Amino acid sequence: MGKFSFEDKLKAVQDYLEGKESYRDIGNRIGTDHKSIVKWVALYNAHGPDGLKFRYTNYSAQFKIDVLNYMNETGTSLLETAAIFNISAPTTILQWQKVLEEQGTDALHSKKRGRPSMKKDPKKKQPVEGSPEALLAEIERLRMENAYLKKLNALVQNKGKSPNKTKRK
Repeated sequence: MGKFSFEDKLKAVQDYLEGKESYRDIGNRIGTDHKSIVKWVALYNAHGPDGLKFRYTNYSAQFKIDVLNYMNETGTSLLETAAIFNISAPTTILQWQKVLEEQGTDALHSKKRGRPSMKKDPKKKQPVEGSPEALLAEIERLRMENAYLKKLNALVQNKGKSPNKTKRK
């Protein structure tokens, strides 16, 4: 979550819109850059109080292309475009633009991040006992077990022959 709560943002926007303070004064009072206040006001003007709520969104590649096309066709700034499409950070659009220029449209597709799920895939069913698939799986498991035991035995024998072995006195 962000540094500022929804209520903090709303109060800052209302103070600006009521003409009580400037962007810089509000930013100094609450401890942030004035550009954040500008962004909050733009989001509030475009989407109302919902524009100030924290959100994490995974955007589709088509949406990203539409946003970039809109920005190029209309000539709007990053801040204005982000406010219109309710994108929390204008720099996100800038990143999309760089990726599109350097790597093409395929790079705009979302990629899974983080560790893969440990849940078992319900589509994969265990083979029925006695079926050819089950027998092949058991053979493979036994081969791996056999190879492991051979390596372990070789390591134990090599340790006994090791010249580094210290003798007891």
